[in-house]
Amino acid sequence: MPSKTSSKTKISTETTLSKNDVEAIDELRQAYAEIKSELGKIIIGQEEAIERMFLCMLSQGHALLMGVPGLAKTLLVNSISQTTALSFGRIQFTPDLMPSDVTGTEILQNKKDGDGREFVFIKGPIFANVILADEINRTPPKTQSALLEAMQEKRVTVAGTNHQLQEPFFVLATQNPIEQEGTYPLPEAQLDRFMFLIRMDYPSRDEEISIARQTTTGTLPKLKKIISGKKLKDFQQLVERVPVPDHVHELAVDLVRRTRPNSDESPAWLKKWVQWGAGPRAVQYLVKGAKARAVLEGNYMTSMEDVEQVADPVLFHRILTNFHARSEGITSTEVVQRLIEDARKEQR
Repeated sequence: MPSKTSSKTKISTETTLSKNDVEAIDELRQAYAEIKSELGKIIIGQEEAIERMFLCMLSQGHALLMGVPGLAKTLLVNSISQTTALSFGRIQFTPDLMPSDVTGTEILQNKKDGDGREFVFIKGPIFANVILADEINRTPPKTQSALLEAMQEKRVTVAGTNHQLQEPFFVLATQNPIEQEGTYPLPEAQLDRFMFLIRMDYPSRDEEISIARQTTTGTLPKLKKIISGKKLKDFQQLVERVPVPDHVHELAVDLVRRTRPNSDESPAWLKKWVQWGAGPRAVQYLVKGAKARAVLEGNYMTSMEDVEQVADPVLFHRILTNFHARSEGITSTEVVQRLIEDARKEQR
């Protein structure tokens, strides 16, 4: 594996970034540090989840947060929207929620001049910059599908009319991994729309002591707005311009192709454990996520290490293990890690 680029060799003749882009990367890193500082006033720990959510936002992707109740999933999403000065909409998914409760609906009302009546579109909660889809697996697939067009096309269609959503636009959904009664597992097409699956775990003992001290003494502090929606859009466009060497593109493609058990390129051990692998969208998200991570690390070119670091949240929910793997306690994370190890050996 090539070593990580040193600070003295960050800018090379291969990079296409301008001087303004280099300065913008430094500005982005400073803004991210301030956002983490603000979030630290409310959110104790969960640094990995915060970083991955921000990577999704920079990559114009969506995230699915998975964790047991009480880990501040909802609070984290709300807090991030506050620090980025974005409008926030929360949708509490329930079994009786209808698609129109998400997208909005047309109603018949009197015209302003009183001459007859007309249909008027009433926007639903999805018309915001940051959408919290709380407990998304508690609603039937019919309602879950109301998000599909919005997540992919950034628009909704009601009564044959397209309505464009505000940009930047992110769906940050939460899901409880342990409570299965009364839930509807997300179909693969819906899962594939999420760039990252972010797993949130219990805090450490010291973090839990801090939670007990800081969150039981009164109201939560108001967070400062660090960046505007326009500035976030500028940062997104900046990430798109980050160069990716050919060998990094090849690594992303090889990792994804090897997750497919029916492929001649997949290793024999994977064929025993995996029922279904990742599709081409995973390649796009690996590259986008790696570019965003490179920027946050202060580098001006994407490296293989960046791809490796985003591989698990991108591939975890796109790899379906079979009964043989589950009986041996093999998870998608272990499959991804072994694929990365195989790729490292080939580079030596």
